[in-house]
Amino acid sequence: MPALRDPHTQLDLVLGALRRFPDREAFRQDDRAYRYREMADLLARWAAVFTRLGVGAGTGVGLLSPNRPEVWLGQVAPALVGGRYTALHPLGSLDDHLYMCREAELRVLLVDPAYAARAAQLQADSGVVQHVLTFGPCEVGSDINALAAAESSYSLPMCAGAPDQLSWLLYTGGTTGVPKAAMLTEGGLGQMILNVTTGWDLPYERRYLAVAPISHAAGMMITPTLMRGGTVVLQKGWDAQRWMDAVTRERITMSLLVPTMIYALLDAPGLPQADLSTLETIMYGASPMSPSRLVEGIERIGPVFSQLYGQTECAGIVSCLWRHQHVVGDLHRLTSCGQAMPGARVAILDDEARELPDGEPGEICVQGPTVMQGYFKQPALTEATLGDGWLRTGDVGTRDAEGFLHIVDRKKDMIVSGGFNVFPREIEDVLTQDPAVSIAAVVGVPDDRWGEAVKALVVARPGMTVDVQALIERVRTAKGAIHAPKSVEVLASLPMTPVGKPDKKTLRAKYWEGRTRRVN
Repeated sequence: MPALRDPHTQLDLVLGALRRFPDREAFRQDDRAYRYREMADLLARWAAVFTRLGVGAGTGVGLLSPNRPEVWLGQVAPALVGGRYTALHPLGSLDDHLYMCREAELRVLLVDPAYAARAAQLQADSGVVQHVLTFGPCEVGSDINALAAAESSYSLPMCAGAPDQLSWLLYTGGTTGVPKAAMLTEGGLGQMILNVTTGWDLPYERRYLAVAPISHAAGMMITPTLMRGGTVVLQKGWDAQRWMDAVTRERITMSLLVPTMIYALLDAPGLPQADLSTLETIMYGASPMSPSRLVEGIERIGPVFSQLYGQTECAGIVSCLWRHQHVVGDLHRLTSCGQAMPGARVAILDDEARELPDGEPGEICVQGPTVMQGYFKQPALTEATLGDGWLRTGDVGTRDAEGFLHIVDRKKDMIVSGGFNVFPREIEDVLTQDPAVSIAAVVGVPDDRWGEAVKALVVARPGMTVDVQALIERVRTAKGAIHAPKSVEVLASLPMTPVGKPDKKTLRAKYWEGRTRRVN
């Protein structure tokens, strides 16, 4: 039996929410509504299907799909029978998907019919995928909903999941090297849900518009929504006008967007006419946001912005900057990622795990119950990341006397030019203050004299022209000659990672072809 002081599991919180509000609307997509009672029934039937297929303790279940209610079922149902969930990002490459299937030993693959061809490739070539289950009729695999409808013996337990049960195996780091899988437990996921509920600045009435992939970070807000009896409205893919229309039509109170989505929203011609009056909170994260564009968002949309900062390795739980902490007249505050969340102990440490004074940059490190068990099948990397008792995030940051964290940059993105450390984030914030710049990315490129030279790549706002020399002088004035880009290139768009960050690995690649870059 479980220990008397064991924490809540993810499953405990999910099952409680589904029972508490049986007649309310849990999910809505297009014109189809799914009530809590229906989701509970489907969850039980899916668990029965998994049992018939031999899914049990430690069985890997992968998922490849855009947003739809079945994605949430695919995250939760495997744990009911002891299995573990792994997300394959819809924008991921075939090679990455094959790697994940093999390393995570994914015996079952859940897919949207739109990804039938990819699923067939993965089953044929991975050597491990035994069953493909599709969300509806398809020429590949079996329709899990049809299999579930045929189940006659099923039920949900009152509580479920051991706190130390490995339930999610989530991949991270594909843009900086070989993907690595963080091992997250039922207890850690349960704590994550409670931390989001108390530590994120969410409205009391929760009608959540999910447009970013719920198979990944956007899924963090689903169970906190259900615990309040709220509704999750799902959209497949990002379109600014469609998002605005849904906010108005569905009387949305909260959403989660990455900065690039917010920039597109601010540049959308329909924004001045949009009725966003019900919107109380836009959570934003995944990459730093330009403070000048953040000010623009507050002035045009309202004081609805709340920043999250976290990593897969700690189930996304590090810090949050609440709405009232977004002080428009304080650009320094607007570059903060907030204060440590409940349940997270956050410190700025040097390489010897010594805590640094306020204001001095060091690595942001985390302790707490949501921190992963380690990286799956990678003991050396686990030791390097967790070995001194802290999760080392790889982010360089500072903390002020009030506990506000500022991310300086990723350690791997730091540019060493002429012996000086240059952090791209600081330059990007200056570049995006130019009214003609929509988004910017700064990378280090080879330079025979300086080792690395600062290069800026920018995208112009619609209908505007970028003055390259003026941008260089803007940075020189604000940050000094060391930070001033040696060159600026104006692009039509920037390559993005699957989670919406500028893909600096891709941006750097053509400049470093045939050369080795020192990793900081």
